Amino acid sequence: MKKLLAILLALSMILAFAACGTPKEEPAPVVEPEPETPAVDLTILYEADDSMINTYTVMAVNPNAPFVDADGKAVADVKLNNVGAEALVNWLLSEEGEKLAADYGFAEYGEYLFYLKDGRPVSTAEIPMATEETKAIRLSTTTSVNDSGLLGYLLPIFEEKYGYAVEVYSAGTGKAIANAKAGNADLILVHSKKQEEAFVTDGFSYVVEGLEAERNSYMYNYFVLCGPSADPAGVKSCADVKTAFKAIADGKFAFVSRGDNSGTHTKEISLWPEDLAITVEADSVKDYDWYTYSNAGMGVCLSMAEETGAYILSDKATFLTFVANGGVTQ
Repeated sequence: MKKLLAILLALSMILAFAACGTPKEEPAPVVEPEPETPAVDLTILYEADDSMINTYTVMAVNPNAPFVDADGKAVADVKLNNVGAEALVNWLLSEEGEKLAADYGFAEYGEYLFYLKDGRPVSTAEIPMATEETKAIRLSTTTSVNDSGLLGYLLPIFEEKYGYAVEVYSAGTGKAIANAKAGNADLILVHSKKQEEAFVTDGFSYVVEGLEAERNSYMYNYFVLCGPSADPAGVKSCADVKTAFKAIADGKFAFVSRGDNSGTHTKEISLWPEDLAITVEADSVKDYDWYTYSNAGMGVCLSMAEETGAYILSDKATFLTFVANGGVTQ
């Protein structure tokens, strides 16, 4: 019996020693994930100024216009698809087309990219189905409605419903209008009031039946002043957008301009201090080494500004698309 007790005592001591000698496993430390670095540093620094509203206008091209090429020489034998042009104009201005434009982007980006104007024209015209003769429509337009993805969203709906095929020429407003003046477009969708009015005055547009004017301005968004998040010019705290542009110029901070006579370009030059004498001409900025005259579309310019840490004026729709897609456009 004593022998058995001794064995049991020895075993209990061994077990106790083993339990005490085995270190407890510590739980693995919780590693907090490092915050993700935004794919795009470029950010909106100034917006919602009344002078930064960006209005879009659709116009059909007059088949009897005095068409000219880039050198100003008359162009003969221009053939336009006015049936197709009017079909697209009327659809864009219909309740369906306008609602689709107004709703575009909210589900994906959490913000509306375009807004409908109060008092805008609304078309109730019946839209004809395409025929072999009227199927192909040439639309000359600004890069913002293309780079923002709006046209890529709207046109397939129109084409599937009515059987048309829309060929899009996308450039700055100046080039888009010049393309139409050469007889290479059936309609235009642009955003530069002064250039639009000249287009009408020079006889290149006409009043589509059922509408009241050649120029049909129906939607808008905003221009936004963007720049590096560090904002070295301090534009975010400026009282108004013209003061912000002056701060950039005074400090000679890098700025990327469209430089393409687009609606965005013409808006931008109107915001610089007058004594800088900046115009749409490249020579007007040749002595400003901080100013990049790019002669490129909005998406390309945003990429340039991101890469160089520069300021830039953009339409808001294209900028939001650029950021949401990690620094690229449609």
